[in-house]
Amino acid sequence: MSLFEDTYRTIDAKYEGIFRDKGSKFIAYTFPFKSEDQLKELLLEVKAIHPKARHHCWAYRLTPDRAVFRVNDDGEPSGTAGRPILNVLLSMDVTNIIVIVVRYFGGTLLGVPGLINAYKSATQDALNQAEIIERTVNDHYGISFDYLHMNDIMRIIKEECVEVEKQEFDNQCYLEFEVRKMQVNRIVDRFAKIEGCQLTYLYTL
Repeated sequence: MSLFEDTYRTIDAKYEGIFRDKGSKFIAYTFPFKSEDQLKELLLEVKAIHPKARHHCWAYRLTPDRAVFRVNDDGEPSGTAGRPILNVLLSMDVTNIIVIVVRYFGGTLLGVPGLINAYKSATQDALNQAEIIERTVNDHYGISFDYLHMNDIMRIIKEECVEVEKQEFDNQCYLEFEVRKMQVNRIVDRFAKIEGCQLTYLYTL
């Protein structure tokens, strides 16, 4: 990703889609997804809704990097569930999303092509319901500074419209903030010029 490609397409809410074939039912759930820490909780949520479903297959993407993903076939033949779900995310160019597809078996085997089509179609239906939004790729930093420099720090935050995520004020102060990728160098340079400030890169999201 270049400096000027600092946006990505995603969703901001949960959506649902469905596909039926030969008695089998495939129900897809899409969720905004920022970290693998959410994976277990979201799977438990869907499994609580569908405890009797035979399979709970999923795929997710994180960041605009097309190589950052995971897929899971949850007992379906390899490559017939998680990968088709992922391919829809890639083809629609959306990320920071997890899709979990629940399958109820209808008694008739669908075969590999049928399964691939079913998981793909359920995912497409859910994303067709979704409102696709554009977000910026932001770098997250921590900054430690002496209380005496509070005014200087807060002036930069106000002038640059920096979003503060966490703050601790004492003799030694600490802030965590996020900055759009395109603006990072300018803003970080301004903070770095304040004597005694210590900047720490945390992560990009």
